[in-house]
Amino acid sequence: MFVLATEWVAANKEPFLSTRYTIRNLTSGDQLEIRVKAVNSVGVSVPAVLEQPVTIREILEYPKIRVPCYLRQTYVRQVGEVINLLIPFQGKPKPQVTWTKDGQPLDLKSVNVRNSDRDTIFFIRMAKHADSGKYEMTLKVDGLEDRATIEIQVIERPSAPENLKLVDVWGFNVALEWSPPKDNGNSEIKGYTVQKSDEKSGKWFTVLDRCTRTNCTVSDLIIGNSYLFRVFSENACGLSQKAAITRELAHIKKIETSFKPEKYSHKDFLEAPKFTQPLTDRTTTHGYSTHLFCCVRGFPMPKIIWMKNQMEIREDPRYISITEQGVCSLAIRKASPFDGGVYTCKAVNPLGEASVDCKLDVKGKADRCV
Repeated sequence: MFVLATEWVAANKEPFLSTRYTIRNLTSGDQLEIRVKAVNSVGVSVPAVLEQPVTIREILEYPKIRVPCYLRQTYVRQVGEVINLLIPFQGKPKPQVTWTKDGQPLDLKSVNVRNSDRDTIFFIRMAKHADSGKYEMTLKVDGLEDRATIEIQVIERPSAPENLKLVDVWGFNVALEWSPPKDNGNSEIKGYTVQKSDEKSGKWFTVLDRCTRTNCTVSDLIIGNSYLFRVFSENACGLSQKAAITRELAHIKKIETSFKPEKYSHKDFLEAPKFTQPLTDRTTTHGYSTHLFCCVRGFPMPKIIWMKNQMEIREDPRYISITEQGVCSLAIRKASPFDGGVYTCKAVNPLGEASVDCKLDVKGKADRCV
């Protein structure tokens, strides 16, 4: 059996058989002198003593800053908002944490930093433009260190554009021009919003949204109205609180026009009847209906007279005469050999007359199907 003693105080209450023993609950930095005695039934041996004292140290853990994902790119906040960053780290013994801004010590009046064994808290109660910059966090453990850089951008709405001018007015159009705002709110200008207001209603309406140029043309204005124009600048924070407004009204004047009717020479549309499509000879079968067609032109509209063998066809139910848009037709219902002969279509108006003839041949009775 062996007995282990520290500072000549027994580390164990009873002897143990193993040749190894762990002393627990020691304080880092202490120096201990250790001796071991062997015990048997007769008594205790002369103690074996270490030549040099043992210094108690913690197990070393390399410093490592664990930057959250959202802080690995530019961290953007608006003016007046709270900035509260929790950044965990690791390292043993307890690391030493230091912060700098753009290579200079922090202004503790505006920034609060609180450190623990496992993380650091970076806190700004009300962010302002001056808080923008690159912040560097340094973690040190016994000559070893780790660094992390966090870029913070504090933005606000931009100021209004400058030097808004009414360049030109023509027809239904107005040309505007302006200069970028003096203060971009610490953020890139994304564009400009252009609005118009007519003098009668006084209401503002957006005509262009996120215009990327510093000039534009506003079209489709109403004749007789007078307009004011205003321009807002816009960044990631939103539209500027104020707008640049034109000093003078843009008057859309009525265009003076005079109508001069063209002189047209009088054209005489009077025309004697003239057939443009004559009648054609036809052959039909007894008991079947047939049609005769021709086309005529003339002004005034000519009167159409149908004749058979030089005899005018009057009200006969077997004949149907139709004239429409200069097309003349004569329908012969269930033709018989008696209906064969020479048919004439005659067109008459005050300027003259014209006629066309055709021959109709009606064959014998149609063969019946057995």
